[in-house]
Amino acid sequence: MNKNQKEFIAAATQKYGVGAIVTRDQISDVVEESGCTYPFWLVTKAEYRAGRGQYIVPIVPGLVPMKTKELEPELATVDMAQINGQVLSFRQPKLVDESDTSIPVKYPDYVPFGFFKDLRNIVRSSMFYPVFVTGHSGNGKTLMVEQVCAELQRECIRVNISIETDESDLLGGPTLVNGNVVNRDGPVIIAMKRGAVLLIDEVDRGSNKLMCLQGILEGKPYYNKKSGELVHPKTGFNIIATANTKGRGSDEGKYLSQILDDAFLERFPITVEQDYPDVKTETKILKPLIAEEDFVTCLVTWADTVRKTFKEGGTDEIISTRRLVHIARAYTIFNDRMKAITLCVNRFDEETKTAFLDLYSKVDAKVHAPEPVSEPAKPIAPAHDEEIPF
Repeated sequence: MNKNQKEFIAAATQKYGVGAIVTRDQISDVVEESGCTYPFWLVTKAEYRAGRGQYIVPIVPGLVPMKTKELEPELATVDMAQINGQVLSFRQPKLVDESDTSIPVKYPDYVPFGFFKDLRNIVRSSMFYPVFVTGHSGNGKTLMVEQVCAELQRECIRVNISIETDESDLLGGPTLVNGNVVNRDGPVIIAMKRGAVLLIDEVDRGSNKLMCLQGILEGKPYYNKKSGELVHPKTGFNIIATANTKGRGSDEGKYLSQILDDAFLERFPITVEQDYPDVKTETKILKPLIAEEDFVTCLVTWADTVRKTFKEGGTDEIISTRRLVHIARAYTIFNDRMKAITLCVNRFDEETKTAFLDLYSKVDAKVHAPEPVSEPAKPIAPAHDEEIPF
């Protein structure tokens, strides 16, 4: 223990007593009154934490401050009986998790559909029962999980996966805090300790480094080899993964998904194939966003036609529910149907965009498809035997 640490302990013990439990405000008072260095080591190490925002001033065996303010705090011998049998424990320094509980916000206009009720039953049961949800982008997979947790007031910790995601991103590892190397828990370990729902989003973007979750996907305790801690999953902990594919890659090339290990996929008891909502449900979704019912009807009919064409192989692109919501919000800004739709389908290539706009103009009699941009006429090349003046 260095000089700065001893000076703070001496000042805090003099002010609040041996082995006192102090708050951050009390720590600041000690620092201000004594002029000692702020004890970042006290508020970042788990062994000194007594509760949320409360910290134990460590007891130094054989040393206590003299109760005098005239002289510089000195250290004197203390009767070990004053320690009341307290034993010091030395553990790997660990970063204290002080993050707030992450219960998703409940959307008042959310329209449940598909697997929502069944997923709600799974989460409500507090059983450990991993679920793999697959389906095209923008059909409400992630939002469904979040709204189930919001309705049940369950904490949901979301982790977005990429090809770069590794074990330390998921489970945690050493990190540098105020010049000290301490261990931090990753989102998976935090969810286990809190009994939260772990939402692994876009799981098919990950690599073989996801295999570090094998034991956890079986509901077993996890031994953290970096900190020496054995973590038991708290009741209510569950894992729900979302993906655009079933972990076998994307045949049509729409998604940059990876082929996941079969042993990893086998840890999920069930796989849910989430489709886009039907016309009736999608109408309910858009009505709170657009006051004009005929516009809602046209949008839903248009999107449904595009999806049917996609399934038949007539187009490589699709209009998702998320894109319809984008169009609805654009319309509230510009108050122009065709402008809102055009801006939201500009992401597609020119041929697809033109086809989508032309199709919508046939569905909605109040709009007209924009005129295609004609290419400038190319100059006629002169004949080979024609003289070209210089």
